[in-house]
Amino acid sequence: MAALNGAVPRGKQPTLAQLRAFAAVAEHLHFRDAAAAIGMSQPALSGAVSALEDVLGVQLLERTTRKVLLSPAGERLAVRARAVLDAVGELMEEAEAVRAPFTGVLRLGVIPTVAPYLLPTVLRLVHEKYPDLDLQVHEEQTSSLLDGLAGGRLDLLLLAVPLGVPFVTELPLFDEDFVLVTPEDHWLGGRQDIPREALKELHLLLLDEGHCLRDQALDICREAGRADGAAVTTTAAGLSTLVQLVAGGLGVTLLPRTAVQVETGRNDRLVTGYFADPAPTRRIALAMRAGAARQGEFEEFAEALRDAMRPLPVRVLG
Repeated sequence: MAALNGAVPRGKQPTLAQLRAFAAVAEHLHFRDAAAAIGMSQPALSGAVSALEDVLGVQLLERTTRKVLLSPAGERLAVRARAVLDAVGELMEEAEAVRAPFTGVLRLGVIPTVAPYLLPTVLRLVHEKYPDLDLQVHEEQTSSLLDGLAGGRLDLLLLAVPLGVPFVTELPLFDEDFVLVTPEDHWLGGRQDIPREALKELHLLLLDEGHCLRDQALDICREAGRADGAAVTTTAAGLSTLVQLVAGGLGVTLLPRTAVQVETGRNDRLVTGYFADPAPTRRIALAMRAGAARQGEFEEFAEALRDAMRPLPVRVLG
């Protein structure tokens, strides 16, 4: 391996087979196990790693009679090799999707205030209409989902909009009203014509910082004339906890209509009140990277979702 002590030969680049062999050895630290893992003979694997060392001009492995160790350079470059192989895998997935829509992997990110209430509809649609689609669901807050979309970790998002992010294209699905959830003896409980101004004086319970539903609720309160400094002394990490706090008499909260049946049906001490028109609302959409290779597929998926969501208590768009 003369190149180890000199400059990297001009014009040479690693092959995918060399990178795959090195990544396998880096993972298993054993030539026989690495060869078995990628379906390559042990001599071919050893030759591929040696050829990669020649191309890169660095020693990647320390070989002894008893075990294989990564050199310092090997430790660093193993991470890069895995990233290259992952990127090539993503390239092949995109190409497969272009050739055959609604096949392969679709990594869908969903916010927590949507996932429990809309995923049954989404999963039923995929099962019935797109059986060859490998749907992988990731429940995260909005900021994490947008990072995942920008970095290629996620393909499509289901969340509240508008986002105001330049690299994202939104495909609106529906609008839904917010309702007021109160203890059973609350003076607004069960009313059908609650004025927004009533929010100015209520003891409001909200989700923790980072949930977009918290920000939407605060925006609604500001529109109703509630002071920005109005105290919110109790918060919760999820809507299920929030409504149980309401049932315990600690205050009231706002829920989107799609969440009402799931979250209030388990406790007969909760009462739902509805706002006078125009009720406060939120918009739910799919979001994809602008110019995504699968844009046509995602637009068709959005249209199918709109049809599937018509039985829900929402106003379907488009």
